[in-house]
Amino acid sequence: MRAIVKREFIADDFPTPSVHASTLVEVAPGKLVAAWFGGTNEGTRDVGIWLSRSVDTWSIPIEVANGLTGGTQNPCWNPVLFKTDSKRLLLFYKVGPSPMTWWGVMRESFDEGVSFGDAVNLPERILGPVKNKPIQLDSKTIIAGSSSEGHSLPPVWQVHFERSTDGGQTFSRIQVPTQKDSPAAIQPSILTHRDGTLQAVGRTQSGRIFSTRSFDRGLTWSALELLDLPNPNSGTDAITLSDGRHLLVYNHTARGRSPLNIAVSTDGIVWKPVVTLESDPGEYSYPAIVAASDSLVHITYTWKRKKIAHVVIDPARLSKLAE
Repeated sequence: MRAIVKREFIADDFPTPSVHASTLVEVAPGKLVAAWFGGTNEGTRDVGIWLSRSVDTWSIPIEVANGLTGGTQNPCWNPVLFKTDSKRLLLFYKVGPSPMTWWGVMRESFDEGVSFGDAVNLPERILGPVKNKPIQLDSKTIIAGSSSEGHSLPPVWQVHFERSTDGGQTFSRIQVPTQKDSPAAIQPSILTHRDGTLQAVGRTQSGRIFSTRSFDRGLTWSALELLDLPNPNSGTDAITLSDGRHLLVYNHTARGRSPLNIAVSTDGIVWKPVVTLESDPGEYSYPAIVAASDSLVHITYTWKRKKIAHVVIDPARLSKLAE
C-alpha cells in the first residue's frame, strides 16, 4: 500500500535560479500557502522570500519580502509561515549577511496570504522560529523553536525557544541547558505528547538527530540528547498527528542530502523509517511538513536547489508500513 497520494512541483518554472528552505501552512480547508527563499545563490544579496498559494493549483510565485534595509540590500533566509488560532497568518524570516549576523523579521496577513503588512524587525535576541513552524498550546501560548550560530565558546550552535503568552504579539527567549560537550544543534521542530510533554527534535553537527523535552509547557527544557537516527548536518521537520503518532522528515544518511525519508514513532524515541521520498543522487533537503484538515499530510522540500517539491501523504497508510 503506497502512502504517497500526490507528487508535484510548486511551479514548472521558478523565477530565480536557486530556491531553498520552504515553509508550508494550511490557511483554510483545502487552501495551502508555501514560501521559500530564492535568488542567484544562497547568501547572495538578491535572495528574497517568494510565495505561492494553492487551492487546486499553485499560483505563480511572487516575491513578498526582500532584505532592503536602510538603503543596504541583504539576503533573506529561512521563511516560516504560521497561522495563529486568531487566524492571523504570520510570515517570519531572517535578514542579514549570514546566519551568524542575521536578525528576525515578521509580516502579518489577514487575508490568507494574499497580502502582507509592513515588515517589522523583531526585538534584539528574538529571531522568531528559525526554520520550522511554532505550535500553539492555547489561545495565548505559542512556542517557537529557534537557534543561534557562531558562538565563541562551544557548542558553536545552540538551540533556544521563544515563548509567547499573548498570542504572538511578544516573545520571551528560553535557553536550552548546554555544556562544552553538548551537541552543536539548530532548527528544532516541536512535538506534543498525550501527557502534555513537549519534545523538540532537529539538526546537529554530531551525525545524529537531537531531542530535548519540556514538562512545563515550554518554560524549561532538558539538555540535548542524541536519537538513534542519522543526520548529515541537514534540516529536518516533524509533526504530531491527531492520533498521537509522530512523523519526521529527514535525510537518512550520515553524509549528503539524499535519500530523503519519513520516519514514524509513537514515543519520540524509537523511530521507524517508512517512506523514501527521494533516493536519486542530488540534494533533497530542508523539508516542511503539516497535517491538513482532511487528515492528509503535506510535505514540501528543496529539490536540487532548483525547485520546491510538494508531496501529499495519507498517514492512514503508514500503519501497515510501520509494522
